[in-house]
Amino acid sequence: MARPRALLSSTFEQARFFLRCFATLRWGIITVARPSVADCPHRVNLPNYITLTRIASIPLLIWILSSGRFSSERGEKELLASAVFILASITDGIDGYLARKRGQITTMGMLLDPLADKLLIAAAFITLVQFNPALVPAWVAVVIIGREFLVSGLRSIAVSEGFTIQASELGKFKMLVQIIAVVAVILAHRWHEWPLVGIYIFPVRWIAWLAIWFMVLLSLVSAIDYFVAFWSRIDRQSEKRRRRAFVLTRRRKRDVQAVSTLGDPAK
Repeated sequence: MARPRALLSSTFEQARFFLRCFATLRWGIITVARPSVADCPHRVNLPNYITLTRIASIPLLIWILSSGRFSSERGEKELLASAVFILASITDGIDGYLARKRGQITTMGMLLDPLADKLLIAAAFITLVQFNPALVPAWVAVVIIGREFLVSGLRSIAVSEGFTIQASELGKFKMLVQIIAVVAVILAHRWHEWPLVGIYIFPVRWIAWLAIWFMVLLSLVSAIDYFVAFWSRIDRQSEKRRRRAFVLTRRRKRDVQAVSTLGDPAK
């Protein structure tokens, strides 16, 4: 009987041990080493949350413009969509400012911020092709989105070569014109003009038309500016790398030939 009793006692002690461990882990009776905030630089900070809010506003904007939930009779759809787009665009400056001021520039933020901008602009213009095709034909959306793909490609090549492409002043001005163009096109779907004081009117449709064409021109000019300014540097870096690889290959061949010559006395 002693052996079964000892076995039962041992099993009981093990059960008590596991229950005690579970209690300490569950209710914090003992201190368990956990990573602190400082040890987790990949955590989402406030600027990244703002950027994610901009990304989350994209399906909301598409839903407002595409669904029949809101009416255009009094301009509810146009005003709400314009407000969502303006607020989403403002967050583009807020998250960058907070990241620089608070020292919270992270890899996640560097990835999400340009991605959010491109998704917002692409979604807006693709939706406007359906929403107001008279002002935004399909080829306009192709030009604008193609420009974004070109700049993203140049930046990716630059990163692979060891340097970065900063946003130019022309690109920032283009972003401002894009905001004005998108808002004007949305409002022009309901109002061609707004009456002001006296006989003066605010030509919403003409402003939208001018902003769209000016934005297309700026997109082409800024794309050429990116291409001309950085392609020569990218090409020089690639040429240096190819030349270095070629020199190393020739040295390896020469070393192999020298070793084979030393290994074969007949030669």
